[in-house]
Parts: sequence; C-alpha cells; structure tokens
Amino acid sequence: MTCKLSVNLNAVALLRNRRDLPWPSVVDLGRLALGAGAAGLTVHPRPDERHTRRSDVFELLSMIRKEYVDKEFNIEGYPDARWMEIVEEARPDQATLVPDDPAQATSDHGWNFAASADFLAPLVARLKKKGIRVSLFADPSPEGLDIAKRLGADRVELYTGPYGECLGEQRCVHRELQKLIAAGQEAQSLGLGLNAGHDLTVSNLTPLVMSLPMLDEVSIGHGLTADALSFGMAETVRRFRRALGDPV
Repeated sequence: MTCKLSVNLNAVALLRNRRDLPWPSVVDLGRLALGAGAAGLTVHPRPDERHTRRSDVFELLSMIRKEYVDKEFNIEGYPDARWMEIVEEARPDQATLVPDDPAQATSDHGWNFAASADFLAPLVARLKKKGIRVSLFADPSPEGLDIAKRLGADRVELYTGPYGECLGEQRCVHRELQKLIAAGQEAQSLGLGLNAGHDLTVSNLTPLVMSLPMLDEVSIGHGLTADALSFGMAETVRRFRRALGDPV
C-alpha cells in the first residue's frame, strides 16, 4: 500500500494573511493539490487565525465534499473548546490532536500520554462518537503508544521534525530513522494506524517511507509550499507523490 499524501495548507494561508486580500486562495490551491492526486488536505485553525481561519475550514470542507468525495479532510490542533466546536461541526474524516501552546510557532513535540490521559480520554471519545477518525501527535518513541491505544486513538502521527533537521547528514539520518522505526513498529504491534509529519521534503521522504512501510499518511505543508513557489502546486504534489512511490 502506498502511503497517502495530505497537503497542509497553513503556509498558503499564512502568505495570504500578510495582506487584506483574497489571494493566494487557500481553496483554489487546495483544489489544485487534490486535482494533482493528493489524497487529502490538512488545516490547523489556531485561536489567533494567523494562518488557517475558521472560515477556511468550512470553505475547504464544502469544496472537498462537492468536488472530491473520495478525498479526505484532516483538521489538526490543540483540543480546546473552540477547536472542538469547529471539529464537531465540520466532522472531518480525521482529527489530529496536538499538544501545542497557542503561542507556539509550530508543532514541535508529541503528547506526554501518561500525563495527558485524563485530559485526552473524553475528547477522543467525543470525536469518535461523531464518526471522526482520531490521530494523536506523538514523539518518535515507542513510549506511551500503548496509552494512546487505550485512549481509543485510531492512529498516531509521529513527529518527524528531528529527522527533517538532519538535512541529509547521514549519521543523523540513521539515528533519527531508528527512532521512527522503533515507534512505527510499536504502533503497528498495537494495531494503531501510523501517520507522520513535520519538515518532510522530496529528498527525505523516500528514505522515511522505505523505513516505515506501515505508514498510512504523511501531512506536509512548509516544504511542499516552498517547492510550489518554484514548480507550481500541481507539479509539486506530483513530485511528492513520486517520492512516496505513488505512480503518477
């Protein structure tokens, strides 16, 4: 099974938000990504709406449900009351819970599952009751994944930031891949689906999916958006699909 690509549109929204103008259009670029074969779209509607806005969530949802019924929509974020209200109203295919402080520039660590179990358990149950697949953001470690399973999570998303930061330096790549492999194997043994994301690029994506053949999905935003400035969104999606081993 080929790992699926979900295109994270936060960087597109961030660029748009620099000016009080409707371009670049988050919906139009999402449409281009799906038309080029992306399996889905991801957004992270933060409280300050510095990139993806609440309105973007529902405009993207409408586009996907009308034009790309076979594609998936993933909403990620810290599960405060506002985020939960958005997700329960939108009913995306997947909700990814991340332990971000609202002031963080970007996600940079996974949940401490032991410390957060009491907080997460009722939220996971609420989302699953709505028929939403639940993924929990996790550090590249086997530790705590058994708790994620007991909480009712369907998947975990491994944080690949340390791997991306290797920038091709082989000893670093090998070290970080070994951590990801150990975590991926533990997730697989527990019956958890496996996603991954953060600082993934065309060059580091193929070694990752070769090392983690059980990967269900990667969510990629910053690197993909940066490449789209050079190659265009559609061709960039095709380049990332080829890196995943997806026939294009």
